[in-house]
Amino acid sequence: MCDGNRRWARSAGFPDVSSGHQAGADKIFELLEWCQDAGVEVVTLWLLSTDNLSRPAAELEPLLRIIEDTVRQLVTEQWHVKPVGALDLLPAETARTLKEVADATTGNTGLAVNVAVGYGGRHEIADAVRSLLHDHASRGTTIEELAGFLTVEHIAEHLYTAGQPDPDLVIRTSGEQRLGGFLLWQSAHSEFYFCDAYWPAFRRVDFLRALRSYAARHRRFGT
Repeated sequence: MCDGNRRWARSAGFPDVSSGHQAGADKIFELLEWCQDAGVEVVTLWLLSTDNLSRPAAELEPLLRIIEDTVRQLVTEQWHVKPVGALDLLPAETARTLKEVADATTGNTGLAVNVAVGYGGRHEIADAVRSLLHDHASRGTTIEELAGFLTVEHIAEHLYTAGQPDPDLVIRTSGEQRLGGFLLWQSAHSEFYFCDAYWPAFRRVDFLRALRSYAARHRRFGT
């Protein structure tokens, strides 16, 4: 959860918070190198929430351009990029860029990078249920029949992250200690690590501390 870009910009004396968004975007490429070195296989980066879409245009439009430039650069880095979010809520140019990047990197191996843009956990679950209902309606399944055999696995098959493992570790920067709607379904058994550093100031040592904290925990998965 790449949080604290605006506060970092203000604390650094920048008059425009876009400076913080750009610094945060630049930090992504450092993080992905650290993840690759550590053997991480899947990384999900929350870059823009559904709530963020209500920000003033003077802030939102430059942020969308930064996101578009960032995901295009991910193509040159040859990561496997997957958009995670409600693309129908995004401006056409941003949605088109995300789709093009996903298509361009679909055959790449190695680190999988989920870019959560226009993402909200509740919205994802609603989209998953909607997709499941449409799927079964097309097969002629009645609501009563679906209710009789529906399981959590059926819903999971329609999430934005379908086919991927649930996250082992969720890291949130900036000192905030809440999920804010991030991967609500997938993080049921995740471990959490909260770091005081703003995202642009997140260091490799902070990342390693998160991994050490995770490694020291005994995961019981409810048993």
